[in-house]
Amino acid sequence: MKPLKERGPGRRGMLAGAGAAAVLGALEGCAPQVIAPRRDAHPADRLELHPLRASTDRITGITVCTRPFRAQGPRLEVETVGEKCIVHNYGHGGSGWSLSWGSSSIAVAMAMQTGERHIGVIGCGALGLSSAILLQRAGAQVTIYAKEIPPQVRSSLATGLWTPDSRICLASNATPQFRTRWESMARQSFQAYQSLLGLPGDPVEYIDTYLVSDAPRDRARDIVALGGRPPFAELKRDLIDDLIPQRRVFAPGSHPFGARTVEASSLMMFNLSAYSRMLINDFLVDGGRLEIAEFHVPADLGRLAQNTLINATGYGARALFGDASVTPVRGQLARMIPQPDVHYGIFYDNASFVPRRDGLVFQQVGSSDYYGFDDDTTVPDRAEAESAVRTIAGLFA
Repeated sequence: MKPLKERGPGRRGMLAGAGAAAVLGALEGCAPQVIAPRRDAHPADRLELHPLRASTDRITGITVCTRPFRAQGPRLEVETVGEKCIVHNYGHGGSGWSLSWGSSSIAVAMAMQTGERHIGVIGCGALGLSSAILLQRAGAQVTIYAKEIPPQVRSSLATGLWTPDSRICLASNATPQFRTRWESMARQSFQAYQSLLGLPGDPVEYIDTYLVSDAPRDRARDIVALGGRPPFAELKRDLIDDLIPQRRVFAPGSHPFGARTVEASSLMMFNLSAYSRMLINDFLVDGGRLEIAEFHVPADLGRLAQNTLINATGYGARALFGDASVTPVRGQLARMIPQPDVHYGIFYDNASFVPRRDGLVFQQVGSSDYYGFDDDTTVPDRAEAESAVRTIAGLFA
């Protein structure tokens, strides 16, 4: 079969509101209808794929980002610094893009409750841009202050997949209250992304992803891979299973990868170059201001005109606010010449491939989510990049 490419409704439809209640009401009122839960994976027909042209000489660049993990989950709370009301919105691990709209709706509600209508946003990544746009829809005049803008921000260096529970917190901290908040953030964000399908430049699209393995998944082996460290929370299957397309299994001989096991599902992908440009353009067209600024300590925020600020600095909050709870998780991507006829992703042998429109993306993912944990180095590792490329390319040899 040809690679599946599903599309949803084509226009954005998030409602504007005059205040915090309107923001939350609009988002919750647009919550998706619950569909039947996903059934167990089932056998599928023969899988045929356009061959991937992957080789180390086609690498066009290697980038490294630092994802901001907090064991207790994202920081969404209000703090008073001098005369400023700071609403924190950071620490989403590998789920910043995935949860951005839902998380930012919470931050915007807190900010609007102050009664201010001139509000500043610190940071221009996934959380900063979504916070700024939702503030505008709530009736605020907004200025973004940032040292860097896309594509220089860390958010622009993400893999670009909808992974709402990727290193979101430790399993022991996924309390009932946290699970309720996380589910709300995930569903609100999912609904927002459905309204971006089919737009020019494909800022958001669905791809088929294939988990290729030499043997069926072994949970006991997964636990050993943690090396005695505590597990991360896994929330998707428990709380939003109805949003996840049904899995399909291809038997050996019915796919291009020999005797291996292949499990397929569909997944949302963000083409971050087009998506970031769209967000910035929407923000500016609606009257937003963007000002280049750098802050080293919280007292530096005192010079800003706005009394209410949303802090969406991501990993930068560790230094700016002295938040030692933010742990870096290193992530490296190898970028390759785009291949327009490829619309599928692959995960195999601790490596992954994603068919982004702005360049094929390859990544070494390790045997557990602790790969790159507590590593703040940002120097590209060419050997690691080439290893990921060769691993995926070897499937097509």
